[in-house]
Amino acid sequence: MPPPRPGGPEGETIELGGVVVRPGWLDRAAQERVLHDILAVLDEAPPVHPVTPWGKPMSVGMSAAGEWGWVSDRRGYRYERRHPVTGRPWPAIPPSVLAVWEALCPGARAPECCLVNLYRGRARMGMHRDADEADPGQPVLSISLGDEALFRVGGLVRGGPTRSVWLRSGDVAVMAGAGRLAFHGIDRVREGSSDLVPGGGRINLTLRVVT
Repeated sequence: MPPPRPGGPEGETIELGGVVVRPGWLDRAAQERVLHDILAVLDEAPPVHPVTPWGKPMSVGMSAAGEWGWVSDRRGYRYERRHPVTGRPWPAIPPSVLAVWEALCPGARAPECCLVNLYRGRARMGMHRDADEADPGQPVLSISLGDEALFRVGGLVRGGPTRSVWLRSGDVAVMAGAGRLAFHGIDRVREGSSDLVPGGGRINLTLRVVT
């Protein structure tokens, strides 16, 4: 069963195998500021649906901001400096997003990538771990905007026991220390549970140090 949700920027946290979730860390006004900035990113770098190295299209639309963007195609998973379709450099990470990193990841290096994932309809994300970065000692921070999503976290090996929590708009999760390389995924999204994102759906921002 999902654990209880205390909520609030100064409230308790939820820990799932070393992954720390801060419920409601961004209030509605802060969510709207971040969303406004991210929609500008998507105007400049439209989301695409990558394919896996095995040729299977991903259900999640993806874009990025920062020096690097994460991409996938028949050549494999990797970071690139340019959008795979437009060929242009990725837009800068908005200050409103960087402020969340600075508040919750003190002492970490500045993020070099903000992956922007757009979930609509039956989009989901299978269990995986963020292992394409050069320095796993640096944290990964995730911001949820829009519809609720069932977030599942396992351990350091695939197939072990897992725990789940519903992430709501404004929740922030930090993967660091023992949880930095934990397997995790999004099992499903509760459509229509938020009115934040124009056209509906969920936007997830994932900040990483790449090099």
